[in-house]
Amino acid sequence: HVQLVESGGGSALAGGSVRLSCAASGYTFNTYSWFRQAPGQEREGVAAIDTGDGSTYYLNSVEGRFTLSTDNAKKTIYLEMNSLKPEDTAMYYCAARETELPVPSLIKADYTYWGQGTQVTVS
Repeated sequence: HVQLVESGGGSALAGGSVRLSCAASGYTFNTYSWFRQAPGQEREGVAAIDTGDGSTYYLNSVEGRFTLSTDNAKKTIYLEMNSLKPEDTAMYYCAARETELPVPSLIKADYTYWGQGTQVTVS
């Protein structure tokens, strides 16, 4: 049974930090990403990582503030979010796909498996 389980969301003050985790089970994925969706907004890709070569890709607005990392042995990815802004407030979703792409994707349709989401609120 394939499952992605996010954890680590919560509240933070502007300028603060939050670390999200996504644990995969049932399959070893090649590519993971984080998406977020604020109320009334489309779900947008935030960051993606190819676990094979470690390459990453970030949304421009989070570049330099957010960092993706992986623990392949634990099949877990982490999103370290620093210098948080109120506009980072959203439900954050982990997503995964089995095969690699030329570059890690931030396109929703490229991902097959999704977690249930974890809320991040910045005030």
